[in-house]
Amino acid sequence: MQRIDNDTVRRILDTADIVEVVSDFVKLRRSGSGYMGLCPFHNERTPSFSVSKAKGICKCFSCGKGGSPVGFIMELEKLSYVEALKWLARKYNIEIKERELSPDELAAASERESMLALNEFALSFFERTLTETEEGRNIGLAYFRERGISDASIKKFRLGYAPEKRDALALEAMKKGYSAEMLKSTGLCSASERGTLYDKYRGRVIYPIFGLSGKVLGFGARTLKSDKGIAKYMNSPESIIYHKSNELYGLYQARRAIVTLDKCILVEGYMDVISMSQRGVENVVASSGTSLTDGQITLIHRFTSNVTVIYDSDPAGIKASIRGIDMLLAHGLNIKVMLLPEGDDPDSFAKAHTLEEIQQYMAENETDFIRFKARIMQSTTDTNDPVARAGIISSMAKSISVIPDPVIRSEYVKECARLLSTSEEIVSLQVAKFRNETLEKDGIKAKQTPEEKPAPVTDPTIQVRASRSQDQAAFVRPCEMEVLRLLVRYGMVTLATVQDSDGIERNLSAIDYARQELEGDEIEFINSDLAHLFQAIIDLQPQWDAELPAITEQAQAEARRFIDAEMVNLRSQALSMAELAKKGEKIEQQGADIQADFINQAAEQFVARRLSQSPDNTVRSLATTLISEKYVLSKIYTKDNQKVETERDLLPTRVPRAIYGLKSARLQWDERELRNKLINNSGEVDTQEILQTLQNMRKIIAEIAKFLGERIILPK
Repeated sequence: MQRIDNDTVRRILDTADIVEVVSDFVKLRRSGSGYMGLCPFHNERTPSFSVSKAKGICKCFSCGKGGSPVGFIMELEKLSYVEALKWLARKYNIEIKERELSPDELAAASERESMLALNEFALSFFERTLTETEEGRNIGLAYFRERGISDASIKKFRLGYAPEKRDALALEAMKKGYSAEMLKSTGLCSASERGTLYDKYRGRVIYPIFGLSGKVLGFGARTLKSDKGIAKYMNSPESIIYHKSNELYGLYQARRAIVTLDKCILVEGYMDVISMSQRGVENVVASSGTSLTDGQITLIHRFTSNVTVIYDSDPAGIKASIRGIDMLLAHGLNIKVMLLPEGDDPDSFAKAHTLEEIQQYMAENETDFIRFKARIMQSTTDTNDPVARAGIISSMAKSISVIPDPVIRSEYVKECARLLSTSEEIVSLQVAKFRNETLEKDGIKAKQTPEEKPAPVTDPTIQVRASRSQDQAAFVRPCEMEVLRLLVRYGMVTLATVQDSDGIERNLSAIDYARQELEGDEIEFINSDLAHLFQAIIDLQPQWDAELPAITEQAQAEARRFIDAEMVNLRSQALSMAELAKKGEKIEQQGADIQADFINQAAEQFVARRLSQSPDNTVRSLATTLISEKYVLSKIYTKDNQKVETERDLLPTRVPRAIYGLKSARLQWDERELRNKLINNSGEVDTQEILQTLQNMRKIIAEIAKFLGERIILPK
């Protein structure tokens, strides 16, 4: 087992250019010092997707998505951190250097990683068997070609074949060091009564099932024999890496098309997906023959809110589509249903029609779920029978009741009443009835809307106690965010030069100052996600200290190049030694300024670049948000050499103000709590002691307010 070398990771992150990476997916136009384009994460007409080459990040100011190059690829391609690194490495032709794990590291490697590695090995074995052996070509490959599957599709979906030999895979895997126990855990092999291993999928064609990162989670294996006593399909068993109810066949290959088209087409089988994709309909996934599950629907919802369900026109298919619809609706998805012509399934339909014909058929036959269900139920029910009609209304109302959005529910109530020629009131009452039943059953009355059930009366004191910590976190969050915003943007920038206890001068960075001030007053971040980010910032200090000597050396070299070039020009132009000396001093000073600017720029970018490339999702997301600027200073204010003070210039005052703003917020909250304690005091606490504490607290708040230039009004 191998891992990407740390030096390779750093090279990838340092090489990746955010403008080049985003340009592979978005047409960018110059806008001030950065670039703008249409957001690839949602549909929009006016560009709101900003890309900053200097900061190395992108962000949509409409939907909020974006990040560093690695974060952008993770979000857009739905990849893991490591897979995104490999994507960038391929783009920039960077060789991935992976090191073998030591025996200790191998021992510590998780069972999950071992199972994933074994599945990848098995898939490579099945692929080679399909195309490189006589048995594979004559049986497996011949079957796929008979089904009309092209070589390109075989490669795209990595189809394979398991040979008939009893233990072909088992022997190959054990030669490579995989244990018999692991082969059984993944479901690739089983043990006979005598304890010998045998391959479970022998003589079958193989359909690998991938996770979103491209890892092989499991397999579907179809027999090519006509023996009725043999199961047509075998699937990988449930394991720590494979949960059938949480996976969709073809999603790994379809995810980009689903995002681009903002629509997912749901079918039943492996061949349905492959044939549709081969014909050009690439946003197709399959539930792999199982009933649709909540886990699968959640997976779809990560990519789109629009789903079209395609089923055969047989009665079983129709019933299955109706059962699955309610689950999709409950997740807030927009559902359409399409039934194929009689005798067709998606596989045969795709093979018999061109892409244009398929698209036209879908445009003409996709039906909104309520119309579809009403049509099906009316066609199979005696609408003249009052009891039957009531059953239709009840069934329709039950489907509508699971929709979480009250506005959409209301619109469907109106449409249902129109289609069934009944009153909205009747449908609405039925919907409310089903919602109440569901809410009571699930025990979530707090989520009920006012018209469905009166809100229960709760003791206000209990509510306050239950939500106090959440209220405090919300109260101080803006102040915590402001401190972190400055630290993410300028954390390593020097605020001042100070003397330590030994009289030695050292640079005091924004991070140093913030840490000293907060630790001195024993203040910790209350919001857990922000506390996590603050710790990530603190943890960068050793990295900066380690890299600073090399940065300083680069800065000195930059300054020396400038000085040497200027001095050559000066020596050829100076009229006297006095002029040479005077102008030489000026050049030396300019060189010193260049050196300082070089170091300051590196310091300013260090925290932002590191955190926006972090493998930690929380850190990366928060850092990207805090780095992004919706507005930048117009060139109007910087022309004619006008000096405009920037936030960077004002940093020595901005950072202390942010820290003291946080201190003030914490004190104001404590003061409020103390007042409540005084009001509700029933004698357990000395009232005089509370009053004295309040007086001292208000004095400190007033002093901080004076420093901040704010007017604080506290109740008497």
